[in-house]
Amino acid sequence: MKLTDSLAKAVGIKPSCDALVVSRAGFYRWQNQGADLEKESIRPLSPLALSPYEQQQVLDTLHDERFADKAPQEVYATLLDGGSYLCSVRTMYRILEAHKEVKERRNQLRHPAYTKPELLAEGPNQIWSWDITKLKGPVKWTYYYLYVILDIFSRYVVGWMVAERELGTLAKKLIEQSCEKQGIKSNQLSIHSDRGPSMTSKPVAFLLADLGITKSLSRPYVSNDNPYSEAHFKTLKYRPDFPERFGCLQDSRLFPSLTARKIILR
Repeated sequence: MKLTDSLAKAVGIKPSCDALVVSRAGFYRWQNQGADLEKESIRPLSPLALSPYEQQQVLDTLHDERFADKAPQEVYATLLDGGSYLCSVRTMYRILEAHKEVKERRNQLRHPAYTKPELLAEGPNQIWSWDITKLKGPVKWTYYYLYVILDIFSRYVVGWMVAERELGTLAKKLIEQSCEKQGIKSNQLSIHSDRGPSMTSKPVAFLLADLGITKSLSRPYVSNDNPYSEAHFKTLKYRPDFPERFGCLQDSRLFPSLTARKIILR
């Protein structure tokens, strides 16, 4: 559609655009488009730009052992204090960005990426879930601790106990007795729990390793990775006959045993 010089002189731009129903502004913009692209592609290099050798020198300085864990602003100030100037702080960032190194340069402890636990039980005594909850005592600030181990396939309570404190040795004893009662063999069972102190204690970890039981833990600071035990405790505590407080340790031991049987039979 580009007009030749002779045709442009003979006919003219305006009559040609009117005949082709094309705006003159659009025609001129289309005619100059190639020239504009050429100007943009050939961008003159700044006389102050660093040469490839100087850029590599800056990058080597940033990789130096003294500056490997420091921000470019600190590197810049340290070099100036020593009477040395390589480039501006922005140029340091530009060089690091070109090499995809704009990130946290300090040697900090980073949290590992925890995967969401996936539990699939196709039969009983394949995966157990266990947790500990508090039961209010006779007076304020007194508590008893209810340990419950639940089979997630049948929701059967395979073991439970109430104690005056939360200890890893008590949890170890409960798990060991429950495994003996259910006849658990090596590499048969997986036990899931949250990351409480008793769940991550050494007595429990050593026991599970000795029995050949796979340990599964919830992700840190994720409250819904152990839903089976949490739902069981909510069902227990929301029962109409669940007391506000227990009079003594023996009283708390009697109630969960009766309630556990009721929950199992439902």
